[in-house]
Amino acid sequence: MALLPVLDFAHPAAVRARMNRFIKLLAVAGLRPMQDPRVEVQDRLTASGVPIRVYTPRERRARPPAIVYFHGGAFVLGDLDFEHPRCLEMAQQTGAVVISPDYRLAPEHPFPAPFDDCWATFTWVTQGAELDIDPARVAVAGASAGGALAAAVSLMARDRAVPGPCFQLLLYPVIDDRMTTPSMSAFVDIPGWNRISSEHMWAHYLGHERDQVSPYAAPARAGDLRGLPPAYVMTADLDALRDEGIQYARRLIEAGVPTELHHYPGTFHGFDTLANAEAAHRARAESYAALRNALDPAASAG
Repeated sequence: MALLPVLDFAHPAAVRARMNRFIKLLAVAGLRPMQDPRVEVQDRLTASGVPIRVYTPRERRARPPAIVYFHGGAFVLGDLDFEHPRCLEMAQQTGAVVISPDYRLAPEHPFPAPFDDCWATFTWVTQGAELDIDPARVAVAGASAGGALAAAVSLMARDRAVPGPCFQLLLYPVIDDRMTTPSMSAFVDIPGWNRISSEHMWAHYLGHERDQVSPYAAPARAGDLRGLPPAYVMTADLDALRDEGIQYARRLIEAGVPTELHHYPGTFHGFDTLANAEAAHRARAESYAALRNALDPAASAG
């Protein structure tokens, strides 16, 4: 945690520059593999013009499953390179085609623009024709703010009664703009992710006046979670987002949604991709196993 950069989300341009430098440093240090010969990578546009990156395992099966992955970054930072190593590994480990959109960012493009791009990408993928994937086996996944976007896409598909994701993978997700949990009170300025950063994030994404907030912006605002796809929720111990993720998983369980909750003690926000530790390797492996089980249950059972 001591090596994490101090990020002041009050100033989006500065925080983007600082995070980009940090990511480049990790790549130079060999901690972010940017290539995998087993995965083909292609940048393209959806029908609505959203830039996406498509990761296709070279040993591709006929009409494989797909995962739409939404990067994190507090709705303020991130691009197609931001979680590129995770997407590479996810495609290789699951055998699925992974699609990651470069959605618009706040504060230049506040809600609903980032969500609209994610929803447009998901619906384009589920049409299945251009990617030749199985539209009945499409999962959504995301870390941090990407977890909020994955949960929101699941909510909208249910609410519109259209074919939705078969599974949602939510990694230390941003869920609740009200910031009333014990972890939000305990971790005001902890390295990694803290309450101060959350306050800036929500102000950039939703503004300061938030009496009426859409559940597609903050999924904890949804009054009814019944009928959502099965979920895997992962939380980190030393993270201001910890308790809202746990509460959302509990609400999913109470609503009858098959849900796994994995909490990792002694870990921080983003540990699974930033730390070279046993817990990080195990967390990624378990998330990929959950995706394989959801996308190809017969093969996983064997």
